[in-house]
Amino acid sequence: MKRNEAIDYIKFFAILAVVIIHTFPIDGEVVLFILDNFARFAVPFFFTASGYLFGLKMLITKYSWTYTLKYIIKLIKIYVCWFIFYALYDLFIIYEKEGNVSKEISSYFEKLTLKNVFYYGEGTSAYQLWFLTALIWSTLIVYMFVKVKKLYVLLPISFLLYIAGLFGQSYALFYKVSVSTRDALFFGLFYTTLGCFFALHPGLSAPRPISSSIYRTFFFLFILLQATEAYVLRYVLHAPFGEYFLSTFFLTFCLFSFALSYPEYGRGSLFAKIGANALGIYVIHVFFIRILDFLLKMMGIESLEGHLLLNIVYTLCIFVFSYITYAGLQKTKKAVNLKNS
Repeated sequence: MKRNEAIDYIKFFAILAVVIIHTFPIDGEVVLFILDNFARFAVPFFFTASGYLFGLKMLITKYSWTYTLKYIIKLIKIYVCWFIFYALYDLFIIYEKEGNVSKEISSYFEKLTLKNVFYYGEGTSAYQLWFLTALIWSTLIVYMFVKVKKLYVLLPISFLLYIAGLFGQSYALFYKVSVSTRDALFFGLFYTTLGCFFALHPGLSAPRPISSSIYRTFFFLFILLQATEAYVLRYVLHAPFGEYFLSTFFLTFCLFSFALSYPEYGRGSLFAKIGANALGIYVIHVFFIRILDFLLKMMGIESLEGHLLLNIVYTLCIFVFSYITYAGLQKTKKAVNLKNS
C-alpha cells in the first residue's frame, strides 16, 4: 500500500494545531482566538485519516477480523502505557505536594471509574488520551458495519449523532445534551466512518482534477466560516465553550479531499516526516506542558495570557521537545528489538 504523503504533511499542521489548542489561552487577544479556532480541524482530521487507513487495510485483508483485532490491541497498548505513565506522574505530584496525601490519593482514584477509564479516556492529567479510547470504540463500530457491508447506513447515523453532539458543545445554548459529547459516539465515530467510506469507495478517493488553488480558496473560506460561527456563538450569543463546530466538518472534508487529490504533496519534506509521528507527539506533549508550567511557576510566571510572543515560543518548545523525545524513544525501541532479535 503506497503511503499518502499529503496525509502525513497535513498531520504535521494538525498535531501542531493540537499543541496550540492545549497551550494557548481560550480567551485573550484576537490572534489567539483565531489560532485556537483554526486549530479545531486537527482531531477530526486525525479521526478521518485513521478511518481512511483502516478502510484501506480492510480492502487489502478482505475485511479481516484478525487484522482489526491486531490494530485494536495496538491502540489499547498505546493507551494503557501512557495512561499508566501519566497516572504515576500524577501520584508523584500528589506525594510532592503539601497537604493531606491520603485524602488526595483517595479523591484521585475515585475519578478512575470504569466509564472514565475505558470509554472517555479520563481520570488522569492526560486529558488528550480521550482520542485513543474514542478511536478504539469508533473503529470497532465501523468494523461491524464494514463486515456486513452496511457502512453506507452508518455514515448518516453517525452524522446525525455528530449534529446531536453539537448540543453538548456551544450549541448547548439552545438545548443541552446531558452527557459529554467529546467521545466516540458523538464525535469520533462520524469522522472515522467518513474516512473509511472514502477508502472503500475508490471513486471518492481517486485524485480529482481540481487545482490546488481552488482547494486553497475553499480552505480559507471554511476557516472564515468556522471563525465566524465560533465568534457569533461565543461572543455574540455568549454560548459555552465549544471544542468543535458544525463548520468543522467542511474544513476537515476540504483538507482530506486535498490530501486524496494530491497524495504526493509534501513528499520528502520535514513536515511530512514529523507528521508521520503525530500520534507520538500527541500522547507525550501534555507531559512537557506540565514540566514547562512547573518551571514557569518557579520563575514566578503564573500565566502567559496576553503575551502572544511568549505563547508562541512556549508552544514551539512543547512541540519540539515532544517530537525529539518521541523520536528518541522510537530509536531506543528499535535498537532494543534489534538487539533481542
